[in-house]
Amino acid sequence: MNQPKITEEIISANAKQTDGQGQVIEIIHSDVKPSHLNALRVRGGNRLKGDIKISGAKNAALKHMCAALLTDQPVQFTNMPVTLGDVRTMAELLDYLGMTVALRSDGVAMLHAKEIKTTIAPYDLVRKMRASVLVLGPLLARCGQADISMPGGCAIGTRPIDLHLMGFKAMGAEIELDGGYVKARAPKGLKGAHITFPFVSVGATENVMMAATLAEGITVLSNAAREPEIVDQGNALIAMGAKIEGLGTSEIRIEGVSSLNGATHACIPDRIETGTYMCAVGLAGGEVRLKNTRTDFLASLIGPLIGAGMEIKQDGNDVFVHRNGSHLKGIDIMTEPYPGFATDLQAQFMAMMTMCKGAGMITETVFENRFMHVPELCRMGADITVQGNSAIIRGVEKLKGAEVMATDLRASVALVLAGLVAEGETVVNRIYHLDRGYENIVEKLTGVGADIERVSER
Repeated sequence: MNQPKITEEIISANAKQTDGQGQVIEIIHSDVKPSHLNALRVRGGNRLKGDIKISGAKNAALKHMCAALLTDQPVQFTNMPVTLGDVRTMAELLDYLGMTVALRSDGVAMLHAKEIKTTIAPYDLVRKMRASVLVLGPLLARCGQADISMPGGCAIGTRPIDLHLMGFKAMGAEIELDGGYVKARAPKGLKGAHITFPFVSVGATENVMMAATLAEGITVLSNAAREPEIVDQGNALIAMGAKIEGLGTSEIRIEGVSSLNGATHACIPDRIETGTYMCAVGLAGGEVRLKNTRTDFLASLIGPLIGAGMEIKQDGNDVFVHRNGSHLKGIDIMTEPYPGFATDLQAQFMAMMTMCKGAGMITETVFENRFMHVPELCRMGADITVQGNSAIIRGVEKLKGAEVMATDLRASVALVLAGLVAEGETVVNRIYHLDRGYENIVEKLTGVGADIERVSER
């Protein structure tokens, strides 16, 4: 078990840390104000060639940060996407709760919740990001109480937290909804329980699993989510002293312990970012090496991409992605919980299909409002017909640049991908969505030949 050689003083004075080569690594504060350059201008027509370094997984990093609430000892995570808007928002919330947070520009997050100053997560902080609700389980387990404002986030569906609350109630918590807040109480501590989720929920699995690490007795989660980010979260908790079995399966068993300790853990690569750049190459053509990532957690995407005409192979710690000058073939896909096709890659895959040969159909089964990018793609000349929860995409010869508006995180990057091949200039407005989940996207795409820059929204 790796114990971090860090103290509260080192975290607080973190700006003095170096990268081993004498270069100062500045602390990145969570209160950085958004740039006035709040739109992206993309000029299409360039094939992509070069290397892109994949960042740590946003959907794992946020949960690791919440898990640090479970212990009064310092915790350190590496390979973290520290510049993301969502990571900074989470840092702001955790700081409010009493945690000392240092996010270093080399991707190291150093966290220490020696004392919890408050168990109230207010609306002004939680409304910015749905993942904020994941402080509920750790606070309830460690402090016996938590008042959490109902969460916000992308407008892609209702995404209720009923299953989170069902799990906590099964473990003995008293739950009250009052004034837009979830008020949870477990003054005698949480008790292990057998919880069967009526449908697969990533958030509920994560939240209840964290709480169960400090509950008395054994908790079994049936019909649990199986995402790689949950496996990574579980492995981080195990490094902190938790007893967890069954990660990556639909039944997770957690034996509660009296306390957790500090640890050091490396965040897994971001499979959604990896898949996004695969789709970018599929659309624009070229050959790109995606560094520090894997193919094993993207089988549901890679299969259709290869079937459509791409070449994808693992090469050590990198993934090589290639498409020659021929058009991709239309492919049908359906989003499903992992290991099915990820809903977070649906918009990017649709953008890629806009210029395929023939037609493809995408069926969305996870979120009810996740076709909001369709009208924007159609403004660029795409031929897409939505019928219920399915969209038929008929390939067109060309897309044309237009001014478009991002509606959510993944929709925004789909519009950027479309801009890579559109004739003329595409301006994507409201890119604060994009900055929530894609680290250094302009620099990464520019580095492989894309013509893209940040501009002021018109």
